[in-house]
Amino acid sequence: MAGQRADRGERADAARNRRAVLRATEQLLAEGGGDHVSLDRVAALAGVGKGTVFRRFGSRAGLLQALLEERSRELREAVTDGPPPLGPGAPARERLLAFLDGLGAIAERNALLLSAHEQACAEDKYDDPSYRLWHRHLCALIAEARPGLDADFVAHALLAVFDGDLIRHLTPRDDPRRFTRSVQRMAMSLIDRA
Repeated sequence: MAGQRADRGERADAARNRRAVLRATEQLLAEGGGDHVSLDRVAALAGVGKGTVFRRFGSRAGLLQALLEERSRELREAVTDGPPPLGPGAPARERLLAFLDGLGAIAERNALLLSAHEQACAEDKYDDPSYRLWHRHLCALIAEARPGLDADFVAHALLAVFDGDLIRHLTPRDDPRRFTRSVQRMAMSLIDRA
C-alpha cells in the first residue's frame, strides 16, 4: 500500500483526497516534526476519514514514504527519461554528479521529512522503494565510472549520508548547497582515485 502511485486512471475524488492527505502531512511536519504526524491528525486536517488514509497509505511510514516519493518524482523521471547529464547518454561521472546534485537539492529542501521518514522506516529502510531505486542507480553509475570499486558498498555509503539531521546540521542559511557539494566531492574522491 505504501507509496502507491496516483496514476492516470485514478478517480478524481481519490486524486483530490491524495493531494489533501499529502498537504496535511506536509503541514503537520512543518508544525511539529515527524512525531506530530499520525493517521488520525492527517485525516482530520485533510477532511477525510482515517480509513481513507489507512487504505491508501497503510501506515504512518507509508504516508511519509508516499510524500517522499512525490517530492522526488521529477528526479526519478529525469534519471530514466530526461536529457543528459541527468538522463541517459552522458558519461557516468557526469551523470553521478548531476544525480547527486538533484538528490541533494531534494534532501536540503526536505530534511525534516527525511528525518521523519528515517524514524518511521528504520526497521526496513533498505526495502524502501525510493532507497532501492537510488541505490540501484548509484551502483550502476559507480560501477561504470570506476570498475573494480565495490559499487554496492559505495552506493550504500553515499546514501547513508543523506540523514535528515546531518543535512540540517550541514545546511546553514548562508550556504544552502554545502551538503550537496560535500557529497559530490566525497563521491568524486572515490571515483577519481587511481
